Amino acid sequence: MRNIKKKSFKISPPLVIAGSFLILIFIGTLCLKLPFATTTPISWTDALFVSTSATTVTGLSVFDPGTTLTVFGEVVLMILIQCGGIGLMTFAIALLILLGKRVGLQNRIYLQESFNQNSVGGIVKLVKLILTFVLTVQSIAIVIMTLHWLPKFGFTEALYLSVFHVISAFNNAGFALFPDNLIGFSGDPIVNIILSGLFILGGLGFTVVIDLYQKNSFRKWSLHTKMMIIGTIIINIIAALTIFLLEYGNPDTLGNMPLYEKIMTAYFQGVTPRTAGFNTVNYGMMEDPTLLFTMMLMFIGAGSASTASGIKLTTFMVVILATIAFLRQRGEPDLFGRSIRLDTVIRSLAITTISLLLVTAFIFMLTITEKIPFLPLAFEVVSAFGTVGLSMGITGQLSDLGEVLLCIVMFVGRIGSLTLFFLLMKPKKANYRYPYDQVFTG
Repeated sequence: MRNIKKKSFKISPPLVIAGSFLILIFIGTLCLKLPFATTTPISWTDALFVSTSATTVTGLSVFDPGTTLTVFGEVVLMILIQCGGIGLMTFAIALLILLGKRVGLQNRIYLQESFNQNSVGGIVKLVKLILTFVLTVQSIAIVIMTLHWLPKFGFTEALYLSVFHVISAFNNAGFALFPDNLIGFSGDPIVNIILSGLFILGGLGFTVVIDLYQKNSFRKWSLHTKMMIIGTIIINIIAALTIFLLEYGNPDTLGNMPLYEKIMTAYFQGVTPRTAGFNTVNYGMMEDPTLLFTMMLMFIGAGSASTASGIKLTTFMVVILATIAFLRQRGEPDLFGRSIRLDTVIRSLAITTISLLLVTAFIFMLTITEKIPFLPLAFEVVSAFGTVGLSMGITGQLSDLGEVLLCIVMFVGRIGSLTLFFLLMKPKKANYRYPYDQVFTG
């Protein structure tokens, strides 16, 4: 009986992670449906969609949050974003620590799964460092943004707007309280630098930030940290330069801006598809090559164990390195004098393959349910999967079924395609191996 009791309460970490997000989405939906949460009544489907979008830190919305939500509704949105970005389990463990309670082994395992750690050792200390880092960075950013917006909005409104947009930016949510998102601030260097700095920091991954804090030398950094730092710098430079060149003459985006504003806007729109979701230009007016390039950036995403989603930058880099190793006829991919294990390569290929299949499947389903052109629909699905929140302006045109389908995409994108796979299937390690045979490929 004791063994049965123990077994009945044994819940897998992926199930706990997925369950915590579902609970948060459910609570958020109920709160947003309250009469005093909105200025005008919204449907249950709309409440579910926006709650899912906030919890998964996506940023897609079927209505304008700044005009539709009351202060209560906006505060609910902020709480969902903060809990969804850092993780409900993290806050739950932090509460246990504050109450002086012991964090058990099972809870440590859940945290290990949440932050993609190799062991449970030092996981509680990691949580403390992460929360300290989050509160410190957000507090500094709030002070700077409040002082910057003070002359324009007054102290109370400037402080409120700063808190909302800092939380939204750091957690890579992309929700804004302005009707045009951040288009009105395309030439504002403080808004561009502070908010982009926040979502880049949030997208690096908490383990990378802690590694940078504890080790002051590039040589001492872990391979993961080196890949994230170098990869982030390279992809951001390429993205900003590509968007600058593609949109330079487009009168509906960068074309009519002065040079300094073109550079700033191209930089911001180059880094924001890495799951941030803010926009300082109208994506519905962008050139097709720019939109396709942006979809690639959204699919890749940012860092593992971060507030961002997508297949993750390191996953993309491992696939590229594995391809290079194959072409060079090397047994294993390597970088910075370190080899990458074969199981990491296979995991990266599995994540990429499953993600591509999921995105393709949902694009196919939405082309059936919605009477909307293909490119905007494909853009919307990739944005939802990467929990980015960028849109070509079709979110409000989706049917109820279309909204539900996108909710599923956002949820899967946030918990991760492999987590979904482990929830649906029970993989078992085989204790046998079949003989090899020849298969022709390519």
